[in-house]
Amino acid sequence: MSKLEVAMLGHAAYVVPNLEKSLWFWKDVVGLIETERTADAVYLRGFQEFEHHSLVLMQGKPDEEAYLHHVAFKAKQPEDVDAFAAHLRGIGVEVAEVPAGTEAGQGAAIRFFIPTSGHPIEIYYDMARPLSPKEVRSALKNQTARKGFGISPRRIDHINLWCGGFPPDETIDWMSDNLGFKVREFIQLPEFKLGAWMSVTPLVHDAAFMFDGNSQGARHHHIAYWLEEPTEILNAQEHFAEHGIKVDLGPGKHGISQAFYTYLRDPASGIRLEIFAGGYLIFDPAWEPIQWDAHELERGLFWYGDSLDPTAEPEHPFMPTIGVRAKE
Repeated sequence: MSKLEVAMLGHAAYVVPNLEKSLWFWKDVVGLIETERTADAVYLRGFQEFEHHSLVLMQGKPDEEAYLHHVAFKAKQPEDVDAFAAHLRGIGVEVAEVPAGTEAGQGAAIRFFIPTSGHPIEIYYDMARPLSPKEVRSALKNQTARKGFGISPRRIDHINLWCGGFPPDETIDWMSDNLGFKVREFIQLPEFKLGAWMSVTPLVHDAAFMFDGNSQGARHHHIAYWLEEPTEILNAQEHFAEHGIKVDLGPGKHGISQAFYTYLRDPASGIRLEIFAGGYLIFDPAWEPIQWDAHELERGLFWYGDSLDPTAEPEHPFMPTIGVRAKE
């Protein structure tokens, strides 16, 4: 039997204290397309995404902080969902079955927590592919909606998760051994890896795991959506300023991934969004992970545009902003 591997990053789901206020940011300002609304959740996607959603916003308690409910990865084939469940249970991971329809547009899935970090993960295969509403639908058959809404993000790009209180080395290995992720770039400190950028697709990363020395728990740093051209990053800056939203960092360029970036937060929830453009693709099956050493840390994170001031932690705007769903 070949090694099980997930196919791609599908979506991220968040619980927020004020759904309507958060929806203003993600739909009206950022420009994601709403595909469905239930009594307590809204489902959105980029204008070139065919799956039902890449972002879920769920209504939480008004007096509680936002948190990551789960990150979802799509399996390569329908039978892999059950195969993953069996494999994970076989190595001692507690797996919850998620019946079809629990999440709008989605078939049966499984959920579990990464045992080495505590981040909540979902694996699914079946997902509806609805047409966009007529008022936003594109005449192009290979995209689902027209450009021109907000900053017009094309698709979800990656998720960035931080491991609190302990190095991420074990989590990096666990993701590789059990979900099929490959390390593409990493930062190596003398004692451990500070972080790794990993993917199962040709993208330089579908997920990144970083060390968080200021926290003892699993944390969420950002979700990233992709813009096609670096110049769109500058246009996005203008757009955010028009709506009174201050960015955390950027515009700038990462050394790691070679991508252009801007970071900002949903004012209602604190969820950080990275607007991401450029980057490179990896097609070489013999790819050797790129190592950045401790003295190269700042250039790896900020090739230009920003700096990493260690004296400012944890107030530095690069630090994580929300936690994740805890085990019940």
